[in-house]
Amino acid sequence: MKRSVEQGFDVFLQRLTPLASQREAAAKHRASIETSLKAAMPVTLFRETGSFNHGTGVRDHSDVDMLVSINKARPGSSDTALTWVKNALTTSFPYTTVRISRPAVVVEFAGGDETWEVIPGFYTSRGGAGVSVYDIPGPATGWIDTAPLEHLDYVTEVNKLPKVTGGAKKLARLAKAWKYYNNVPVSSFYLEMRAANYIADEPTFVPVWDICRLLEHLESIGLTAMNDPKGAAGRFYACSTEAKGDEALSKLRTGATRARKALDARNNDDPETAFYYLNLLFGGNFPTR
Repeated sequence: MKRSVEQGFDVFLQRLTPLASQREAAAKHRASIETSLKAAMPVTLFRETGSFNHGTGVRDHSDVDMLVSINKARPGSSDTALTWVKNALTTSFPYTTVRISRPAVVVEFAGGDETWEVIPGFYTSRGGAGVSVYDIPGPATGWIDTAPLEHLDYVTEVNKLPKVTGGAKKLARLAKAWKYYNNVPVSSFYLEMRAANYIADEPTFVPVWDICRLLEHLESIGLTAMNDPKGAAGRFYACSTEAKGDEALSKLRTGATRARKALDARNNDDPETAFYYLNLLFGGNFPTR
């Protein structure tokens, strides 16, 4: 029996989930990264901030993000902080590629099959009671602020809403899959926050409907920067440069068109056409019918 569109999304979301073996390998490397940085500089804490262990990562594509809170005065230049982290990790892993890719230092274990992004952070007093705000390197230069726990909590809070139970994280994972499978130069964090913000106002979660509406919404607003829904930090930007923004918008227009054609076909009881356009939308990785 052939799959329905809904069943296709069920299979696809299962395939997108990182494997247990990948989580175990990441846990081992976390310990070695912590040891390396503690030996080189005073560190207050390490905190995983990304999607890998948060339920929004994409198998074989999600980096493991770590914020390292450095317990000394923030240097005037964020380049300096990135160099501190890069030098420490290069010393510890001389045969592993270690490079700066703002706002992080990227460590490519296993030839890049497992990638860590280590972000230097400096605790600030701007967050108020119970809110931790850090200065981290900006996308091009300088510093920006972030409140990682607040942002993770926001997505989790929306994800638990009874009307869309599980929908925020599933939609974020779908949006990221579209990004990775089409090489769209847009921030994964931006997509995750936009997905949660969008689904919070929806009456229910239907994957084929909501990925279409989300992409159309992002196209209609031109990937504009987003205000922090928790009010803890500054605005979230979709792309690090104007050139990347132009490329992302071009691919977004194509994606939104394909998603709309898939949704229309599904609504017109034409699953074959729906599967065709969903496969195009996700770069040839959507399950066969």
